[in-house]
Amino acid sequence: MAFPERFSNLPDYAFPRLRNLLDAHAPGGEPIAMSIGEPKHPMPDFVAGILAANVGGFAVYPPNDGTPGLLDAISGWILRRYGVEITENRLMALNGTREGLFNAALALAPEMKHGKRPVVLMPNPFYQVYAVAALAAGAEPVYVPATAATGFLPDYAALPAEVLDRAVLAWICSPANPQGAVAPRDYLADLLDLAEKHDLRLFADECYSEIWREAPPPGLLDVAGQKGADPEKYAVFHSLSKRSNMPGLRSGFVATGPESMARIRRLRSFAGAPLPLPLQMVAEACWRDEAHVAASLALYQNKYRMAAEVFAGHQGFRLPDGGMFLWLPVQDGEAATLKLWQQTGVRVLPGEYLSRDVAGENPGKGYVRVALVAPEEETRRGLVQLRDCLFG
Repeated sequence: MAFPERFSNLPDYAFPRLRNLLDAHAPGGEPIAMSIGEPKHPMPDFVAGILAANVGGFAVYPPNDGTPGLLDAISGWILRRYGVEITENRLMALNGTREGLFNAALALAPEMKHGKRPVVLMPNPFYQVYAVAALAAGAEPVYVPATAATGFLPDYAALPAEVLDRAVLAWICSPANPQGAVAPRDYLADLLDLAEKHDLRLFADECYSEIWREAPPPGLLDVAGQKGADPEKYAVFHSLSKRSNMPGLRSGFVATGPESMARIRRLRSFAGAPLPLPLQMVAEACWRDEAHVAASLALYQNKYRMAAEVFAGHQGFRLPDGGMFLWLPVQDGEAATLKLWQQTGVRVLPGEYLSRDVAGENPGKGYVRVALVAPEEETRRGLVQLRDCLFG
């Protein structure tokens, strides 16, 4: 029996690879999970009551695009956060942002451009759904280094014109996973100009937008609104997984132009999985409330300060501008991860599992990603053990 070739070169996903690396070895101490970006801060205290009051909604098919109340809550949040009015025909609720990132590429990436196979641009390292979405759409993934030399953001403008002219999509993640870099307003404005010049779409993954160190990160919706950019040239994705500490809710949204949204909605009506109605009610309440977001942000900012104290004076250490990860330089990410597990029980992720080899180089190989998700005391203990084991 034949199988599709387009996915044949995919590496194992990051976390099965991590299990294969570590699980045959006993931990060197009480395990501390710092490998996965699964928030452990309290979820909003109103969730249980809303679920209980709406449990009957599990007995009906939910609205595919989102209830009017949920879409209104999302548009209200966008207006408060970015000062931009986004109408309902430009919004759709998602069953987790990963689903939206994947399906939007299928809905919006053309099969050919200028008579050639299209290209999809993405930072390297990156959130792994970007690559598989490109392959599913029949496009060629182009991995663009996002290293210290480029401020941990991809320099798409430096690509050859032939590549840019074949590009149909370009991904940007800000704050970046895993490096924590925040894209400045000028950078986003330049990306919009690049998209216009080369007739491509920007996909902005802004799932970490509410976790920041000094100032709220700018968003593509804000910058595009001020520039008067064509909304069909971009799509923006947000999630409650990090904002509201509810990764299991599987709730996010996409915002784009009305024509693009019509195409995304149409594909999803055939192949999507809408969010159950009671969960849409929870999501609506989450987007309307800021108190729980502020409380969680304060915890992350305390962890930033904690990390700065633990790694004070360590050469190469940098605090992220946003997000929930430290991107720590080491000699070899896989070797450091295994050593740390065997000697302390602290579990981190090798940076190369989030990257691809390009021309024999992997920009994540000399890093480990450390998730600052555990309770504060456990986080401090894990960071100290990591420092002493790898840098002591």
